[in-house]
Amino acid sequence: MAERPLLTWLERLHDRRRLWAALAVLGALAIALGSLTPGSQMPSNLPWDKLNHFIGYAGLAGLIGLAGVRLPLAFLVAVLYGIAIEYAQIPVPGRSGGDWADILANSLGATFAVLLLAAFRRWLR
Repeated sequence: MAERPLLTWLERLHDRRRLWAALAVLGALAIALGSLTPGSQMPSNLPWDKLNHFIGYAGLAGLIGLAGVRLPLAFLVAVLYGIAIEYAQIPVPGRSGGDWADILANSLGATFAVLLLAAFRRWLR
């Protein structure tokens, strides 16, 4: 019985698609801003680069999925966005664009989020 209010709250939160869509757009803009900033203007004490990629694209794919986009498409959008950002970095001073390790970290993050969201949806049912 105690679980029902939590379940109801989670279902309502899950169904706020416009909120998730707005947050997905803001997340994509934050990723672009962080990724396309010249290397000389970046903080030097950021944690492990690949972890940043993993978390950023996990968040993006998760938000896209919560916005109502089917999970395979949410995954594809996040991965393609990551590839586009990687190649957009090529002319940015102090950045190494087109890094396949970054693309892999982006893809793994998106995969993690989509699988987690799929499991969460199964749990809600």
